[in-house]
Amino acid sequence: MVKIKREGVILETTSLEFENESVMNPAVIAEGNTVHMFYRAVREGNHSTIGYCRLEGPLKVVERNEVPLLIPEFPYEHQGVEDPRIVQIEDTYYLTYTAYDGFSAVGALAVSSDLKHFEKKGVLTSQITYPHFKELLRSQPAVIAKYYRSYNKREAVNDKGQPLYLMDKNLVFFPRKINGKFYFMHRIRPDIQFVAVEQLEQLTIAFWKQYFLSFSAHILLAPLYEHESSYIGAGCPPIETSAGWLLIYHSVYDTPAGYVYSACAALLDINDPSVEIVRLPYPLFSPTTGYELSGVVSRVCFPTGTALFGDTLYIYYGAADKQVACVSVQLAELLNELISLIE
Repeated sequence: MVKIKREGVILETTSLEFENESVMNPAVIAEGNTVHMFYRAVREGNHSTIGYCRLEGPLKVVERNEVPLLIPEFPYEHQGVEDPRIVQIEDTYYLTYTAYDGFSAVGALAVSSDLKHFEKKGVLTSQITYPHFKELLRSQPAVIAKYYRSYNKREAVNDKGQPLYLMDKNLVFFPRKINGKFYFMHRIRPDIQFVAVEQLEQLTIAFWKQYFLSFSAHILLAPLYEHESSYIGAGCPPIETSAGWLLIYHSVYDTPAGYVYSACAALLDINDPSVEIVRLPYPLFSPTTGYELSGVVSRVCFPTGTALFGDTLYIYYGAADKQVACVSVQLAELLNELISLIE
């Protein structure tokens, strides 16, 4: 078993209106000794914006904005900009987030050159209704069977006539182009899927139609172990290592008391991330402490960002959908554990 050190709660709610219900699920990017954190801030009524704070070293908050950095501006994100992740590819920072309009949750993108000013690029995911999804997958009966579940089965429109899209969240980019292409993950339950394109402008309606016609070829990871039995989803941006891409993702399983969200680890091929090398057969860490076990949503460890200081990997996560917490692990130990599992 890999040794995990709980570093405790990093960020809590304040009395400020935009973050008076919870703070959680941060995007993180480290530059030298500085850690930039873009976190989901929730005000009463479940309306989300993205706040910003700066850490000196991995754990000490030294600056925190009193107003949100990103707010809802467009109809597709009317009720919230949620659960950001961030990477730097060449000279551009790519911040992805879940856009929620009160009915549908989809993956969107904002870009920046300075981490202060962001330009929203709109929705990247497919915005597909369940009936259309089912029609496109009709030639893949083994795949559609496991996607035909209560959390995916929806009507095409709501009672106001607005389209209802499949929940497509956890949009996470790899931190560089691979073979000249952007790679990103997204999640239609219960699996993690991936996309590879030379230009993001290729993500048209026609692209997504072809994508779903061969949907089974785009499944990156599927639930395998008991702690993943309900569904899994992308967590932190992948980390490039000598052993492959280290992916910290989240898993969910159902219990009589409700869902349990854990952080998990896997290795993907460095040149072809669609190839899974190995994954831990147990959670990297699960809810065990009070701030993970009880909150807005109980029993939740939801990893979304990492920072590497020396050989120590700091993993930042939403704890019980209430606070931002952190654990640390020795990167070499984690990689050695994964490598030892390769048959």
